[in-house]
Amino acid sequence: MPVKLAPFYPIVPDIGWLERIVPLGVKLVQLRIKDAARDDVIDQTRRALAVTRAHGCQLVVNDYWDVAIEAGADFIHLGQDDLETADLAALRQAGVRFGVSTHDEAELAKALSVNPDYVALGPIYPTKLKVMPWAPQGLERIKLWRSKIGALPLVAIGGLTPDRADGAVDAGANSLAVITDFVTAEDANARVKEWLAWAAGRQN
Repeated sequence: MPVKLAPFYPIVPDIGWLERIVPLGVKLVQLRIKDAARDDVIDQTRRALAVTRAHGCQLVVNDYWDVAIEAGADFIHLGQDDLETADLAALRQAGVRFGVSTHDEAELAKALSVNPDYVALGPIYPTKLKVMPWAPQGLERIKLWRSKIGALPLVAIGGLTPDRADGAVDAGANSLAVITDFVTAEDANARVKEWLAWAAGRQN
């Protein structure tokens, strides 16, 4: 049975951000730690699990599949490169679900070949977070991905704002992954609350 994802899917760079926004009512969050020692990643993951479980929020750990198993997380996100190194059999044995990033049709085929719990597509719009080798995908690509993946949950990412949110969902995305829009906002908490109000409206 396909996993059900909350419409708003914030991605945070560390435990501090997670502890800040999850109590606001976030129900799905990804912890994406970069360039940290393994012990630090394990510590932050365990702290993140405590926070998310206390607030009825689903934690998704980015990349560190072995840490997810060790810490007791039950959901991870894998990039295309991670598919080469992650032990998918060990993840399944541990009951860990996983989503996979895609940017073109070859990557989509690769992702679908490993039976993920969701597929992510991006960048939908130009993004300021990092230089992307892929052109913006646009709403038509969301529609195409939806036609190819059937009932599998689809996560859209890249340049998304509350003003663009309905368009992405109406095109076929189930959940919108967001980073820059709230992290760089003048009032990040207020922006997260704006997203949560939008998500509540989509779920009604």
